[in-house]
Amino acid sequence: MSSSASLKRSGIALAASLAFAAVPVAAQAAPVNLATSGPFVVLGGSTVTNTGPSVLNGDLGVAPGTALVGFGLPAVVNGATHANDAVARQAQADLTTAYDVAAGQAVTRDLTGTDLGGQALPAGAYRYASSAQLTGTVTLDAQGDPNAQFVFMIGSTLTTASASSVVLINGASPCNVFWQVGSSATIGTTTAFQGNVLALTSISVNTGASVIGRTLARNGAVTLDTNVLSNSQCAAGTTSPIPPADTTPTNPTPTPPTDTTPVPPAPTPPAETSPSGPTPTPPTETSPSGPAPTAPAGTGPAPASPAPVAAITSSRPGSTSPAPAGEATSISTVARKGKTVMRRAPFASCTAGFRATVRGRGIKQVVFSLDGKRIASRARSPFKVYVRAAPGRHKVTARVTFKDATRPRVLTLGYRPCAAAVLRPRRGPSRFAG
Repeated sequence: MSSSASLKRSGIALAASLAFAAVPVAAQAAPVNLATSGPFVVLGGSTVTNTGPSVLNGDLGVAPGTALVGFGLPAVVNGATHANDAVARQAQADLTTAYDVAAGQAVTRDLTGTDLGGQALPAGAYRYASSAQLTGTVTLDAQGDPNAQFVFMIGSTLTTASASSVVLINGASPCNVFWQVGSSATIGTTTAFQGNVLALTSISVNTGASVIGRTLARNGAVTLDTNVLSNSQCAAGTTSPIPPADTTPTNPTPTPPTDTTPVPPAPTPPAETSPSGPTPTPPTETSPSGPAPTAPAGTGPAPASPAPVAAITSSRPGSTSPAPAGEATSISTVARKGKTVMRRAPFASCTAGFRATVRGRGIKQVVFSLDGKRIASRARSPFKVYVRAAPGRHKVTARVTFKDATRPRVLTLGYRPCAAAVLRPRRGPSRFAG
């Protein structure tokens, strides 16, 4: 009896182990590195053609072709432009490498013959042996992982129906979504698309469609028509050089170290007072325009720029908050020389909107928002963004951070569109339901 029970238990254990062994581990998509093609929101192989007031928040380029057509006003390019120069050619080389990496992923699931519309997909590598179609909404779910990778390997064409959309949830990022297309991609009218399109041949973005990500074509053309394309969420920067005004110090004296070199403890003043010199810079302001105030100069000979601010900080490691009463303190030198202002530059036609530009000294990064929703981030000069005219009252804000210890500042512009912009009919399919 004992032997029979032992054999029975062994059989159950063996069956359980075989059952677990039969469950395959889902393949994880490997990261795709765009390298120098990352700053480009549009990169064509033969030509890039635009119709209407498209807005490109990122760099524009073409190589080995040279034609960039239709990018004068009312079109706006908030980035650098490269027509078959060394930058564009290197970007094309890196695009080819990224394309091959995306195409060689281990397949998580084969979706051949199924419409992407209506599906909710976790991170992974998805294969279409021939063409892929999106009708409606596809949802990509990162399940709380901000580094989740989504790669779609499409044998021939990618086509989206009008008013379709790609929705990202639970931490999914458009920077980590890649559409590797074996021939050409067509983004349908008014589609809200997200991710990086890496097409072997051409890409067409039809009237009123928007893309958060990139449209990168290796051999053919990229065609735009009244679109908004942005890669600012990926913080790829820009390929344009930084003007000297943002890189050259205003005087030859090196900037003192920030909060790093303590001196002997101060025997006297309490935490809320400064031992000498001026008080720290005022808190972050929300003034809509005009340069923000800076700290006055110290008591010694006046240098070319405002003197550093002396601040009393806690002696506890890593702390920058004022020291509590009775706790040992140290005096450190904080350089606060940043200055900034935001201005509005309207276009010739009021219906085209305007360009908001932030200028100043020592700027590290500017994050632009429209009515509280982030629309662009600039880590290099020029710090500007295009704002399209839209009915109603609106507010553009720019949060500016600096290279030194200057406190971040928030600048605000309020605007209302002109009557012509309000009355202009919006393009797109009719929503009349009978």
